Amino acid sequence: MTSPDGQIHGQTRELFRARLRDRRLDAAPTRAQSIAFGASGFPTQLMTQTFSAFVVYFYVAQLAVPAGWVAAAMIAHGILNAVLNPIVGTLSDRLRTPWGRRIPWIGIGVVPLVVAFALVWMPPELPVAGLIVWFLVVVAVYDIAFVVVVLNISALFPEIFRTTEERARGNVPRQIFAILGIVLGTAGAPALYATIGWPGMALVLAGVCLVLLVWSFLGGMIERRAPDAASTPTAVEMRWRDQLIYTFRNRAFAPYVLGSLLVQTAIAVMLAAVPFYVRYSLRADEGEGSLLLGAISVTAIPSIVLWSAVVRRTSPRTALLWSVAVLGIAVLGYVFPSNVAGAALVGVAAGVGVGGLLQLLEVMLAQIIDADAARTGRRREGAYFGVNGFVVRGSVILQAIVAAWVLTASGFDARLEDAQPDGVDGGIRVMLAVIPFGFTALAWLCFWLYPIRTRDV
Repeated sequence: MTSPDGQIHGQTRELFRARLRDRRLDAAPTRAQSIAFGASGFPTQLMTQTFSAFVVYFYVAQLAVPAGWVAAAMIAHGILNAVLNPIVGTLSDRLRTPWGRRIPWIGIGVVPLVVAFALVWMPPELPVAGLIVWFLVVVAVYDIAFVVVVLNISALFPEIFRTTEERARGNVPRQIFAILGIVLGTAGAPALYATIGWPGMALVLAGVCLVLLVWSFLGGMIERRAPDAASTPTAVEMRWRDQLIYTFRNRAFAPYVLGSLLVQTAIAVMLAAVPFYVRYSLRADEGEGSLLLGAISVTAIPSIVLWSAVVRRTSPRTALLWSVAVLGIAVLGYVFPSNVAGAALVGVAAGVGVGGLLQLLEVMLAQIIDADAARTGRRREGAYFGVNGFVVRGSVILQAIVAAWVLTASGFDARLEDAQPDGVDGGIRVMLAVIPFGFTALAWLCFWLYPIRTRDV
């Protein structure tokens, strides 16, 4: 026999499930929904940028794992992450549940994601081989959970916001949150690990990520009602082979995804180089990396609003060409500074370009998805973000190759601590400035070939 309290709790649980199941978006999202959805940008960028900026430094300089071993582990990480993206994206498009296509994936993956992220920075005392095994296993869990959560959040963006006008405005809070996540992940992390150690940093950042993801999940992640299956073909009818064929037949997608790979590689290489640059080129305290990276955010946050206005008055293509050019020219300045203050000034200029990329890349990809839907009659956000993720995760592999090559060629040896050979300073400056400039120049050419010149499809 069920007690009255048990009945009340059962009714409460069923009411919660019904409210979650019946949430659907039938019009433009409210400001509160846009802000809550945008909050997801904070934890996703915090984890992404912390991992990109410090994982090589942590395992090479702090744990004394040879750079070649770390590069091999990072390549394995990049391959796994890349393969997972199109698989999860296609499965997400096919899924049909009372709660929607994306929501179940996100709800299941949040806790494993933040736990695995924390464990990356909390290895037990192990020999070098054991540390590599730890890295591979923990990062594999992190990769799976990250793709499941972040890909499905990204796939909600073109569904929630349907025009370039809506996307330009709706993406502003998301990218402001993203910049704040980058600040804490790349500028705040050195201050945290210098003060409370790497495990303490991991626990603080993981806790912040969990809180923000739960808020965003409950307040802003709302799917639109599915179209009538009798009148509109659904993505479930498309075979895996057809998904890939239709994706790459979109003439706008190839230059976009290649340009995105190149420009994200440029940023990944920059982030990996910064802690080495601060310690071995500028001869500054490790914690001062916060000042150098934080300088980028000084202009990135207001520039998001600037680029939002630019794309609403021009087109995603035009705005993105300008932002890539600004970033490429700015990063060359990192060749010259001899102190943190000078490098921070370069970061202020680079932040304008970074803000544009954060604001514009997904707006352009949403435009590509619209063009595909007009041609095929199907909305396949998951497939496009999945294939895009497959390609751009190559930036992790390229970053690892560049870092290992530059550090090895310049004679870097962690055992020498601050007494590095003279060539290390020049090599690090090339890694931070010249190589990213080359990647951004190639990215600019790709976006110049992008065929959609209008604001909306």
